[in-house]
Formats: sequence, C-alpha cells, structure tokens
Amino acid sequence: MLAERLLPRNVPHQVLGEAVRFTLAYNPGAAFSMSVGAYSRWIFGGFALVALVVLWRLYRMTGAGARAGDRLRVLALGLAFGGAAGNLIDRIRSSAGVVDFIDIGFGDVRFWTFNVADSAVTVGALVLAWSLSREERETAQAKSVAEHETAHATDAPSGLPGPRE
Repeated sequence: MLAERLLPRNVPHQVLGEAVRFTLAYNPGAAFSMSVGAYSRWIFGGFALVALVVLWRLYRMTGAGARAGDRLRVLALGLAFGGAAGNLIDRIRSSAGVVDFIDIGFGDVRFWTFNVADSAVTVGALVLAWSLSREERETAQAKSVAEHETAHATDAPSGLPGPRE
C-alpha cells in the first residue's frame, strides 16, 4: 500500500495545514479502534464477511433498476461493499491491522485516523439509509393516494336509485 511505503508510522505530515494530515497508523480492531482482545482480527474479519454477503444480497435484490432511486441504492451498496472489502483485505494481509492514514482535526482535537475504505463504507451507509427512507416515504405516499382514491370511488353515485323514504 502506498501509505505504508511513503509514510513513517505515527509521524504526521501536513496536507492542509493542521486540519488534514497523513499519519500512518494500524487499526487491529474495528471502527474507532474497538477491540475484543487477541482475536479482534478474526472476529471483525468474520463480521466483514457477513456484511459483504448482506450487501451483495441487497444488491442482487435491487437489480439493475430503472428508477433513479435504484441507481442511487446501487451506488451506495457499491461504496459500502468496496470499503468493507478493502478493509477485509487489509485485515487478512497483515496482523498489524487495517492501514489508516487520514488524520483530521485541529491541534490536539483530532478525529480518529481513518482510510479511504472507511470513508466509502460511511458514505455508502448514509446514502443507503437516505435512499431507503426516501423510498419508504414515496411508498407510503403512493399508498395514501391509492387509499384516498379508493375511498372517494365508493362515495361516488352509482347511477342506481337510492332507498325510498
């Protein structure tokens, strides 16, 4: 990996002043350096495999899709899948863990060091959640319109004489 070849470990290199730096770090745990002990690498690798299977099945259920929402969902699934696969490859490749190198913050207030794959997973998950919630709203709205039209269709005069009083 390029970051491993060009950056010494734990030495920040300014990219955009103090705000964005490249700092090589390894994360043997999961997001935000979560750890479950000596077997973190394998446990989180297993979770990544499960996530990849779920993402693949969601993609297959979506299909090529002709709607704009489907294309957005496919993009989101691709980002999440690619990021998860990239981190899994890092995890398998090295016992040191996933290679992280993007370091954002100001002074001593820093976000967790992350990588491009982490960004892809995060953006993919956010776009997928937004896409699914938008689709849910559209489906609920269409159902409401259909129920409204059905209710008014039964209120319309049938042309038959009504009951006599």
